[in-house]
Amino acid sequence: MLLDTIKQRRSIRNFQNQPIERDKIYLCLEAARLAPSACNTQPWRFVIVDDKELKDKLCSEAFSGIYSMCSFAKTASVIVVVISEKQKFLTKVGGAIRGTQFYLIDIGIACEHFILQATELGLGTCWIGWFDENKVKKVLAVPKEKKVISLIAVGYYQDSHPFSEKNRKSLNEIVSFNRY
Repeated sequence: MLLDTIKQRRSIRNFQNQPIERDKIYLCLEAARLAPSACNTQPWRFVIVDDKELKDKLCSEAFSGIYSMCSFAKTASVIVVVISEKQKFLTKVGGAIRGTQFYLIDIGIACEHFILQATELGLGTCWIGWFDENKVKKVLAVPKEKKVISLIAVGYYQDSHPFSEKNRKSLNEIVSFNRY
C-alpha cells in the first residue's frame, strides 16, 4: 500500500558501504519519469553518480566550506544530481502570471516519485538542497545555463531503519472542507 511506503520514508544520513544494483536505480528513475508536469514539460534531467572516485570528488567539492553540514552524503553509494531543463513557453508565462515557478513543483514531484520508489525497494535517501552548485557543475560538466536544483543521496541503511511515528500536524490542523 502506498501509504505504508510514505510512512516508512525517512531522510537517511548514514549509509552502508554497499553498491546499489543499477536495476533498482532504473526503477527509481522510471518512477520519476512518470511524474506529472505542467503542460507535460518534464523539466528535469537526472545525472546518476555511482562511480566511487567521481562520487567522492563530487561530494568533496559540493559539501566543502559552508556546505559541510551535508558531508554525510559522502557515505551514500549514489548521488543523484537533479538539473532543470528548459520550460515550455506556456508554462513559463503561466508561472510568471501566477507568481509560481511550476518547473520547481514538477521537479519536486519527480524527485518524490524517485524517493518513494527507493523507499519501497529498501533504499534510504536524503534530499539535499544545501551544496555548492558551481562546483557540482564543474565536476560534472553541467552547462553553465542549467540550474542544479537538488541532490539526492541514495544507499542502503547503515542501521535498522527506524519506523517510529513521524512528528506531523494532525489532519484537523491542516484540513478544512468548503471554506478556510
